[in-house]
Amino acid sequence: MKYLCKEIKKFIKDEAGVGVVEIVLILMVLLGLVIIFKNEIEGIMTSIFKSLKVKINNGF
Repeated sequence: MKYLCKEIKKFIKDEAGVGVVEIVLILMVLLGLVIIFKNEIEGIMTSIFKSLKVKINNGF
């Protein structure tokens, strides 16, 4: 019984998975921002690619 209590306390104090949780939360926030600002991001990317296409066609 003492061994089981010791292992449970050890498991509760273990912070090895904290990094994974933080990464998942950051990715969720970034995904949410992408979803919210989807139209703005598409507009910026379209503008960049149009500008690049014009520069390539004009020989830089």
